[in-house]
Amino acid sequence: MKPRGRLAAPLIAAVLLLTTGCGGGGRDATGAQDPDPGRFSSAADTTTCLGDATAVTSTPDDYPASFPLPAGTIVFNVEDRGADGVIATGVTATPFDDVLGAMNAAKKAGFRVTSGETEADDAEASWVGGGFTGRWAIKKSATCPGETVVQLLSRSGRG
Repeated sequence: MKPRGRLAAPLIAAVLLLTTGCGGGGRDATGAQDPDPGRFSSAADTTTCLGDATAVTSTPDDYPASFPLPAGTIVFNVEDRGADGVIATGVTATPFDDVLGAMNAAKKAGFRVTSGETEADDAEASWVGGGFTGRWAIKKSATCPGETVVQLLSRSGRG
C-alpha cells in the first residue's frame, strides 16, 4: 500500500499540470487572470476562406483598432461579449509561421505578450497594451489550404 501512496501525489500533480498547461484558463506568467478562460478558442470560425470573407464595417469600443494584425488579414466577424470583451475573427493568406512572427512583433506597436504557447498548427498568447488586455490565437485554416485564421480577444481599460 505505501508504494501506491508515494506515486499518487506525483500522478495527481501531473494531471493538474496537464489540465492547466494547454489553454485551460487561469493565470498567465504575470499573474493576470486569463481574460476569457475556456470560451475564446471555441468561437473561432476556421471554415471561412479568404475568398468568402467580407470585412466588418465597424467595431465596438473594446476592439483595439491599433493592434497590428498581419498584412492581408480580413476581419469578418466581431462578437461583442459585453464585460467579457470583444472577439474579432479574421483570415489571411499569410502562412502560419509568418502570422506567428507578425503577432509576436506586435510588441513594436506597444502590445506586449505576457504568456503563450505554440504548437504545429496553432498558437495563442495573452497580451497587454494600448489601454487593452486580451488574448490572440492563430490556427491553420481547417478548410482553406495555406490560409491562417486569426482571433483577437480584447477588453479596454487595462494594459
